Amino acid sequence: MSSPGRPRLVGRRRPGATPADEILDAAAELFTTRGYTATSTRAIADAVGIRQASLYTHFPTKAAMLISLLDSTVRPTLESARGLLDASRDPGESLLALATIDVEWLLASRWNIGMLYVLPELAGEDFEGFRAARSELRGIYRQLVARCRPDLDPGDPDLDLPFRVVESVIPHRQDHPGVVIDAARWAVAATRVIGIG
Repeated sequence: MSSPGRPRLVGRRRPGATPADEILDAAAELFTTRGYTATSTRAIADAVGIRQASLYTHFPTKAAMLISLLDSTVRPTLESARGLLDASRDPGESLLALATIDVEWLLASRWNIGMLYVLPELAGEDFEGFRAARSELRGIYRQLVARCRPDLDPGDPDLDLPFRVVESVIPHRQDHPGVVIDAARWAVAATRVIGIG
């Protein structure tokens, strides 16, 4: 028979269907407002209203929380992106669809998690999976751009422009908190930057 565990220190404070979701919400807020290094697991537990030991039953390390948050901004887009590589699809339409999906996922969290992409900690081996997923996503953008613009050489930096335009929604969101961002409009800008759409 399993034990129900210790009760919470306080009632629920965070949105989320599970305690893990609540922990991630608190971690996202603190990482994006105080900084990753400056945020302790105790501060995250306090923000959720649970004991620090209870936090570790869901995430063994602070890095595991960060990985989960980062993956939430890339993995769903990457899954969609793989399907958009179908050669029978119009590459311009696929690129527009990918850019739209990507912006939507970058805006999906109430916290601007994409800001964390520039953390120096992401160079560590704990984050290799995230870096690989983001690199694969960038590669899919490049493939679609190359199909739209066969005149570009494989080393042309213009192949990265739509990917970079999409990710520029991250600092834009930071600079203009509370302003509604139209993902479709942003995606159109990402395709126009290479002269299509």
